[in-house]
Amino acid sequence: MSLEVAVAVPFKHRAKERLGEGEFVVALSLDRDWFSPDQAKRLVDVAVGRGLVAEEDGDLVARFDPDEVLVPEGFTPDESILREQSTFETALDAIVAAGVEKQRAVAAINERQRALAVTIEAAAVLVAKEHGAAVDHLAADVREELAAAADGGTAGDAGGAGESGDASDATDAAGDT
Repeated sequence: MSLEVAVAVPFKHRAKERLGEGEFVVALSLDRDWFSPDQAKRLVDVAVGRGLVAEEDGDLVARFDPDEVLVPEGFTPDESILREQSTFETALDAIVAAGVEKQRAVAAINERQRALAVTIEAAAVLVAKEHGAAVDHLAADVREELAAAADGGTAGDAGGAGESGDASDATDAAGDT
């Protein structure tokens, strides 16, 4: 995955698992000339959202082993990695990464959503957890959305499909991931 590779490079280059955000941004924008400083800051947001890094005391801490990531010769990330995925898309990717065929994952999410009458995002996180995927960061977001909905607010619709939609709707809206 090119996002993980792009995030790993500054950590690998400096042989650290913790970097200041400024140091991370400089590594991607000035040292590598892959992104503008604003785009590199956007990459930080996407990486945090995907659970690749955590923000701790102003530093970025890798939540994976950067040394385990292979950086292909001549690698240059595509700007498409700056697009933040929805909770649904991220959970679906985690399920597929855990070894479940995408079509079966979507079917399982749809079934869980119907059985529990929850949002597509909540169903996707539950299915991901069942397959051992590390989606705790997504679970916290889904809990907040469910609590807001229970308090009379509305649950966010990040994936293009809300409670009445199903995973195939969200997959269509999100494109093939």
